[in-house]
Amino acid sequence: MYAYMLSIPLSGQDSDPSLARAPGVQASQLLSRTIKDDWPSYNGDYTGRRFSSLTQITPQNVQHLQAQWVFHSRNAGILEVTPVVVDGIMYVTASNDAYALNAQTGQILWHYSRPVSRGLIDDASGHISRGVALLGTRLYMETDNAHLLCLDARSGNLIWDVAYADWNKNYGGTSAPLIVKDKVLVGTSGGDDGVRGFLAAFDSITGKLAWRLWTIPGPGEPGSSSWPGDSYLHGGGTTWMPGTYDPELNILYWGTSNAAPDYDDSIRPGDDLYTASLLAIDPDSGKLKWYFQFTPHDLYDYDGVETPVLVDMQYEGKPRKLLIEANRNGFIYLLDRTNGKFLSATPFAKKINWATGVDANGRPMITDLKPTPDGTLICPGVEGATNWFSPSYSEVTHLFYFLAFEGCSVYFVKPAPFEEGKEYYSTGTKHDPNGKTERVLFSFDPQTKTIAWRYPQAGNSHSWGGVMTTATGLVFFADDADFFEAADAKTGKSLWHFNTGQTLHASPMSYAVWGKQYVAIASGSDLFSFALPE
Repeated sequence: MYAYMLSIPLSGQDSDPSLARAPGVQASQLLSRTIKDDWPSYNGDYTGRRFSSLTQITPQNVQHLQAQWVFHSRNAGILEVTPVVVDGIMYVTASNDAYALNAQTGQILWHYSRPVSRGLIDDASGHISRGVALLGTRLYMETDNAHLLCLDARSGNLIWDVAYADWNKNYGGTSAPLIVKDKVLVGTSGGDDGVRGFLAAFDSITGKLAWRLWTIPGPGEPGSSSWPGDSYLHGGGTTWMPGTYDPELNILYWGTSNAAPDYDDSIRPGDDLYTASLLAIDPDSGKLKWYFQFTPHDLYDYDGVETPVLVDMQYEGKPRKLLIEANRNGFIYLLDRTNGKFLSATPFAKKINWATGVDANGRPMITDLKPTPDGTLICPGVEGATNWFSPSYSEVTHLFYFLAFEGCSVYFVKPAPFEEGKEYYSTGTKHDPNGKTERVLFSFDPQTKTIAWRYPQAGNSHSWGGVMTTATGLVFFADDADFFEAADAKTGKSLWHFNTGQTLHASPMSYAVWGKQYVAIASGSDLFSFALPE
């Protein structure tokens, strides 16, 4: 592993004077609900809204948007990163590498490199990294084999390295960390591979473990009846995407993945807590405050890790602190985030056959469909009705936006024991041989609990990109034909698009340097930054 740093001459309009001073993100900046020049964390702020307050790019001028620069990563198959930008410096990860870039030009300022790990399986073997977290002058990132690294954000030099899941080789790390107060929060991938899920918090200065919350209860703990014998050690429930946080309530919201083995329920009776759930956690102690399970006894790989978006709004005539989540199981959920009270579940997928609806307590009314040796057609399919890519909530339109899949899969089961170094699906799935999966951009009105509009995409449903909204009434998103696109957030009318020539597997963000607004997104192995012409 190594880091190298380039000396960048600072002169004229091409350079930001802020690059000459030490970068830094303070806790107060992370607490801000207004995202403008900087994009200081994975979702921009703690709410997960991905709503930019910048106003230079509008529905009237967005058609003039042009690519300003392209950064090519030679050491990553696919970029799923959301860049973080602070004081004109952009921080990007690609596999086990981190880069600091001049956010105005794309020029590399420093590069930290670490070889990808051998012997990984499933998601971890793709060496995916979705980004960094910053606090002060320190940068935090996860490696493919579940190490938490702390780098000096000014130079890229390694400060410390902590292995946080080294007792089972099936763990991996694919997420971006989240900073809450003085702690760095991390989860793992491996929910399909027979690991025991957890969320861990580390001291941001020393790297010492502060707490660890297991998502699969051990013997004698509440919820352990689903996990007889040592099955709790391999029950899944991983926390492989960043959560969100309410500083006023001091509650951390984090989603968990499917139960394991995925398609064989013979060894995991009951609801399989706390898989396919949303956990509300005290960030100081790591104690579970409450939970909401979207898909009890999950047999369909319906992870609950989609971003839980925090919104304060009038709801049924009263001001409420809401949590909105478009879930992989095909329903959009509204919860009271103060106590986890279920408010509503609205189906958004046209094809849902695993459940007939959701009851008054938020529990799905499931059908008798389950994986079989000969195969069972189940909708939504294994990719879910939506997935990890980011949604957005606009404070201008008061609508919730997300990208979705319309399709089904054939599910098979064949029991198999857990083995380290092998996946733990207990067989698998294939696409519906008689159907086509469609990609759709949705706009949801939480006041009326209805779909405001839907924008079907042209393509083969291979895009895995997300959504961002702006204060001028734009929604930026990754479409299904290798285009980065902007639409009118009120109507869904397409206003601009750019052909990246590669499949998009990332979510957009926006920032400003010298008063000029940029919009950036990763596509394939490249990162594109766009702005209006001078």
